[in-house]
Amino acid sequence: MDETALIDSAQHGNLEAFNGLVLTYQNMVYNQAYRMVGDMDVAEDATQDAFIIAFRKLGTYRGGSFKAWLLRIVTNLCYDELRRRKRRPTTPLEPIDHDDDEIESPRWLSDPSETPEQTAERAELAQALQYCLDGLPPDFRAIVTLVDIQGLDYSEAAQAMGRPLGTVKSRLARARTRLRDCLQGYRELLPASFRLLEESEA
Repeated sequence: MDETALIDSAQHGNLEAFNGLVLTYQNMVYNQAYRMVGDMDVAEDATQDAFIIAFRKLGTYRGGSFKAWLLRIVTNLCYDELRRRKRRPTTPLEPIDHDDDEIESPRWLSDPSETPEQTAERAELAQALQYCLDGLPPDFRAIVTLVDIQGLDYSEAAQAMGRPLGTVKSRLARARTRLRDCLQGYRELLPASFRLLEESEA
């Protein structure tokens, strides 16, 4: 079944069809949640909650980009989580496990085709990126994740955020500037190839 048929079938109570939508979008929804909250366990919970809410509210879906509709649900859940923990300490740069031990190669960074050096280099970049994302206001974090990481176009991102198109564009520009400035401030965390490129352009 194509996506439209799956949605229609799921709206008529077909759980198997809805599970097909879950399989299609679960990685995208999880990635959005993770980049928003910076915590794997919380992102997994938000992903699960998002699909539960989506199933319950499927009758309210009236067309348009289904992935943007899903991303709006999980993004709103992440806003709620960020508000709840506003006064808590910021997420540490290094990923840690339940015993507060540093994870050298988190599962979300693993790629069996990579060499250990490539994995370590990508881990450094991912950690720097997440650290800088964590420093952005929630709206900036959401829009730069939706467009630059998830690959949504401006109209889909506007739908996912429930914001006017012009607002999305202006916030994305400001978010990109702040993210770039932050990453430049953590040049030592970037892979050597990125630092050399930066120096050659200077």
